[in-house]
Amino acid sequence: MERRTFIQNTGIVGGAAMLPLVGFSNLKQPKFKLGYQLYSIRDEMAKNPIATLKALKAMGYQDFETYGYDAQKNMFYGFTASEFNLILEDLNLTVTSGHYGFAPFLKQSDEALKKYVDCCIVGAKAVNSKYITWPFIEPEQRNLEAYKLMPHKLNLIGKQVNEAGLGFAYHNHGYEFEDQGGTNGFEIILNETDPEYVKFQMDMYWVMHAEKYTPKELVAANPRRYVMWHIKDMDKITRDYSELGNGSINYHNILPDPVASGSVSTTSAFPPTSPSNKILPACSVAVMASVSTNECMA
Repeated sequence: MERRTFIQNTGIVGGAAMLPLVGFSNLKQPKFKLGYQLYSIRDEMAKNPIATLKALKAMGYQDFETYGYDAQKNMFYGFTASEFNLILEDLNLTVTSGHYGFAPFLKQSDEALKKYVDCCIVGAKAVNSKYITWPFIEPEQRNLEAYKLMPHKLNLIGKQVNEAGLGFAYHNHGYEFEDQGGTNGFEIILNETDPEYVKFQMDMYWVMHAEKYTPKELVAANPRRYVMWHIKDMDKITRDYSELGNGSINYHNILPDPVASGSVSTTSAFPPTSPSNKILPACSVAVMASVSTNECMA
């Protein structure tokens, strides 16, 4: 089915965007693609993903990171992967990366993990993503025992994904920097994974929130491992998420050199307005995909 025919059949050509767009329609075209993590606008994506993507495009966003891939059905947001790709192509949008649900496999067999990774590869390739990303671990996994298990799993995924022609990255939060008896989870993951296979998606908010390193220091110590960035600001009082430019993080001072970092994509650079007229922080927290089977649909 051709793209236009598919979009027309979904009933969204010419449909009204579900987000207020006042003030965004006359923006100049950015020099680089502006990216956004779709978990930040998850409620709207659940209600009407196509209208939401159209609204985000009108705001200036051109590249996205998915979440919640259904490995059993090979689906994104209620569409098959091929259907979702037709939507992206029709809207002239791209998906650099996706957040996939790896945490449940931390203590499962390598074989079960490999089968799930095969599913993720199928989904990622269907929407022309460059990267598959491990987004977070569950609260009960944020301990030294679990961190020691992670390098093996990350290396296994990274090798399998790279051999399929894609890249693999781990997304940090703040808990990886918490002390674990003289070390921390981030150091374990960084030092015990293969740099060829395992890259990082640096969430700069969480790096600054942890107050242990700056993004520049991380890149200087391990250049070209940070292939993607998530950028959001920190409220000056609560230290929660805030609109970019309205918080305490001075990105003029902390941004690393993108070439040294190895970055191919920067997401969540500027938050949109939600239907409730609140500013949605450019959030990089991803929802875990529900996985109850190790089989995937091609």
